[in-house]
Amino acid sequence: HLTSPDILSSSSLPLLVSFSTAADSFSCKTFFAKSGLHCKSKDQLTKVFEVIDQDKSGYIERGELKMFMQNFDGKARVLTDKETTEFLQAGDTDGDGKIGVEEFVVLVTKC
Repeated sequence: HLTSPDILSSSSLPLLVSFSTAADSFSCKTFFAKSGLHCKSKDQLTKVFEVIDQDKSGYIERGELKMFMQNFDGKARVLTDKETTEFLQAGDTDGDGKIGVEEFVVLVTKC
């Protein structure tokens, strides 16, 4: 989970996840802005990417996006297919169906 003090405060995570409890209410832009991730350094965001990239493929694929919020709170819901598709489309700038670390950094910081 992403509770490293230099990245996110563990006390703020349940609140962040609670903003997206209803199906189809998740917005990556809102999440990144409210969490403060959009202000983090490239090195810090690379660490976040590495946690989300569960299979260590060097990319965040659809299945990993579905489980995105569980990286922040293990009790969080999985994203809906609609949310996952929107998240993938927001970050996949080269159209290869996955999000690389550079795409992730741009996605988070442009929010």
